[in-house]
Parts: sequence; C-alpha cells; structure tokens
Amino acid sequence: MDNYLYGIHPVIEAVESGKKIEKVFLKQGMEGPAFKHLLELVTAKQIAFQFVPAQKLNSLVHGAHQGVVAYMAQIDYVPFEEMVENALKAKKAPLFFLLDGVSDVRNFGAIARSAECAAVDGIIVPAKGGAAINADAVKASAGALLRISTSKTTNLKMALYYLLENGFQIVAATEKTDRQIYDIDFTKPTAVVMGSEGKGISQPILSLCTESAKIPMLGSIGSLNVSVAASIVMYEAVRQRVQR
Repeated sequence: MDNYLYGIHPVIEAVESGKKIEKVFLKQGMEGPAFKHLLELVTAKQIAFQFVPAQKLNSLVHGAHQGVVAYMAQIDYVPFEEMVENALKAKKAPLFFLLDGVSDVRNFGAIARSAECAAVDGIIVPAKGGAAINADAVKASAGALLRISTSKTTNLKMALYYLLENGFQIVAATEKTDRQIYDIDFTKPTAVVMGSEGKGISQPILSLCTESAKIPMLGSIGSLNVSVAASIVMYEAVRQRVQR
C-alpha cells in the first residue's frame, strides 16, 4: 500500500510535479473536468493508465480513492535514447534486450538478474502490456533492477527503428527459424527481442528484426521458460565476447 497514491487531486499534483509513476488506475465511467485534466496529463507524459471496476481500486487501497489510484515507480527509468547513446559511448558493441509482451513479474525479474550478471547494457520494455516493475520483480531480480539500466517506451517499433539507425542488428529469439543462436555474431551491436511464452514476438516487431535464431531443443517438451531462454541467449553472447 505504501507504493500507491490515491485521490484525483493528489495524483494530478504528483503527475504535474514529475513524480515517477508506473501506472494510473481509473474507475470505469469517470467523468468531469478534473478527470479530463488528469487523463490529458497522463497521456501527455506517456504514463500507462487503465480503466478498472471500483472493486479493483478498493482492493488496492483502503482510503477514499475517488476513482483514481497511481502506482509509484520502484526504479528510475532511463530515457531510451539516452540509454542507447550512453552505451555506444561506453563500448563498441552494446547489448540490449527488448521484452515484447513478457508480463510475468518473476520472469521479468529473473531476466534482469541474468542481464546484470551478463553485463547487458539495458532492458527495454513497453509502457503497456509488459510486466509491472514492482516489489516482486525487484525481489526476483535479487536487486539487479536497481543496478541495470531499464527504459520504458510507448512504442517498441520506434525503439527498433532508432536502434537500426544506430547500426544495431535486431535478433528475434524465436523457434520459427532454421538458424541457431550459435549462428549469430553477437560481437556486433545487438538488440535481442524476447516474446511472451504464449504468443511469442508480435508480427509488427518481428518484421523489423534483421536476424532470427532459436535455441536448439533435444527433449520432447520443445519450449523453455522465457527467463531461462533469455539467459541462454545472453550467455551465448558472453561466450562470443570473452573469446574475442
């Protein structure tokens, strides 16, 4: 409950003052000038918001929420372009991971933990449809989310266009290819896209990838948990880079 701010005017003040807000929950059917002003603010500042039943808000906080509850960010996000520019200044071949539809907070935290160990330069997540970066995610990451650069973007496609313009190869981690991760040159500036376990990488994102690669499977199940798959890809990149 300590991570929630509620009440329409306190939330408006928090947004206007630049407080770091992860997401705003709004009661379905709300209207009025104050609500309209809040909606304009969160839209302009690209803060994720969701319309929910009153019961959902009642389960989040026990005070008079007036139909508005904001979840405060647990980490300091890095602006996407700034993160890329800083990584390019620091090394010749940065490595980023983009998470397309990975919504489970424990999977996200586990990916962040492996990414920090593998010296990944940053994780890029969508503002909508991704895992909430909450206390559970930070705990699952063993604190890695407090160390690794993380950027939230409203448009993953635009993020990929920017990476392509800056000389990155975009590698889709997908089983729908004949190439294996061992066939990819990870010593180049690289961004790896991981999709959700259920749907995989969305087609609009997949169409922008310059490479695709799979993890070879010898067993009968034929699929891996997304955090495990991400770790395997990361450490193939580490293997190649330490052998240069």
